[in-house]
Amino acid sequence: MQSGYRRVVVKLGTSVLTSGSKCLDKAHMVELARQMAAMMKAGVEVVLVTSGAIAAGREHLNYPSLPDTMANKQLLAAVGQSQLILAWSQLFSIYGLHVGQLLLTRADLHDRERYLNARDTLNALLAQGIVPIINENDAVATAEIKVGDNDNLSARAALLCDADLLLLLTDQKGLFDADPRNNPNARLIPEVQHIDDSLRLLAGGSVSGLGTGGMATKLQAADIARRAGVEVVIASGHHKDVISGAIGGEAVGTRFLALESPLESRKQWILAGPKAHGRILLDDGAVSAVCDKGRSLLSKGIIAVEGKFERGATLELCNSSGRVIARGMCRYGAEALAAIAGKHSDEIEAILGYDYGDAVVHRNDMVVLETGAI
Repeated sequence: MQSGYRRVVVKLGTSVLTSGSKCLDKAHMVELARQMAAMMKAGVEVVLVTSGAIAAGREHLNYPSLPDTMANKQLLAAVGQSQLILAWSQLFSIYGLHVGQLLLTRADLHDRERYLNARDTLNALLAQGIVPIINENDAVATAEIKVGDNDNLSARAALLCDADLLLLLTDQKGLFDADPRNNPNARLIPEVQHIDDSLRLLAGGSVSGLGTGGMATKLQAADIARRAGVEVVIASGHHKDVISGAIGGEAVGTRFLALESPLESRKQWILAGPKAHGRILLDDGAVSAVCDKGRSLLSKGIIAVEGKFERGATLELCNSSGRVIARGMCRYGAEALAAIAGKHSDEIEAILGYDYGDAVVHRNDMVVLETGAI
């Protein structure tokens, strides 16, 4: 089989791995492993992002009755993670392949050095023909350090390993123009070139109740990946030969085209790595300069500063109504930024007693998310 892809990230949701039941569907998992093994033997490198640790933990402990607390979820994840990786190790071994596990949290993506270390590990595994298996480290992660769902984790994994295709497999056939659960005339959208608000409104939730990500999180993941030059396919994990079909370019699910000018490595990290520590509200002139004219953000265009953060923190840049139009690394801390908001750049040194340059957020440290966002 011919494929135009060199490196592919496959994300499998809990609903796919359990086939909607309470336990892992090993028969279906071995079929998915077979397809991934076939792709690897055809020369396509595959990275697997797998959900299912908590479901595997419940199954292994014979479905205990536990209060729904963070500690108990982490207990189930701690038990289930080893069962999940054991299952994948056994299934891939059928096809003569070894696996290597990477458990990540947002902290691993937030810090630039840890981000690069994770990337080096991924590349080393792939260079040896080993299948990297990634999951969030739910056994130790708290709400503050979690990526939150494996859809967005898979998008970040795609950026980490410089993939050219992200395949999000779910309990839905793809993205529809209406909710297929209550509209029999809903039609599958085969291809998406631009993600906008009308498309976001079409993204419904998961019907399984087993996982943490619905179609909305898949759309977020698709937006992150495509900005980095990664094509994305959302498809049903139970469609026949879905992995080989999607990699082979067949019309499977909904395909999101990558942007023609992908972000360079540093901007990919700004987009996918650090959690935003604050927000800056901009006036219309600054929004136009940032979004449409390719300029840095100056202090004059800032209306308000929200949050507590230090110099170098990643912030959300918003228009006057609060809509996020960009992300960037700020050259000033929160207190300093509040003091110079709305002031001309040549006033900064007089106000603060120092300055780190005219640009509050330099163009090189910024990722624009919207154009025409006034």
